[in-house]
Formats: sequence, C-alpha cells, structure tokens
Amino acid sequence: MANLRLDLTGQLCPIPVHESRRAMEHSGDHDTIEVLSDDPESLHDIPALCDRKGYACEVIRGDDQVFTFIISKYKTDSKPQRDIGTIP
Repeated sequence: MANLRLDLTGQLCPIPVHESRRAMEHSGDHDTIEVLSDDPESLHDIPALCDRKGYACEVIRGDDQVFTFIISKYKTDSKPQRDIGTIP
C-alpha cells in the first residue's frame, strides 16, 4: 500500500511530473508513492524522473487510459527495472 497517493488525472504536462517530484522531495526515504495520470506524456516523464533519482517505478496501464505509477522511494545502485509496455 502506498504511503501517498496523488490523483493527477485531468492534469497535463508538466503538472504530473512536477507534482510527482514534489511528493518525492517531501516524503520519507522508504515511502511508496502512487500517482494516477491520464496524460500520455507522463508515460515517459515520470519513469525518467525516477531513473534520474534512482527510484524504482512500476507502470500499470488501466483500461480507462489512466496510468498508475508506483514509485518506490529507495535508492538503488543500478537503474530500476520497469516495464511500460508499448507507448501509444
């Protein structure tokens, strides 16, 4: 279960990545953040942010075109693995 949940549906770039970054900065070291977004740009932007920060990011594509990002805020020595499937 996520420590923090952000529902950013209806928000367009750059809001989803900006708010995700703010949540990462203000949460604890081992927190999990769940971000919901329907902005297609977030499929690239949020995982790229997590890669730069060294956090794991799992992307779940919903049937309703809402993407769920599960960000595990813990530092890793290597790049986090993620499967984002095909990008529309």
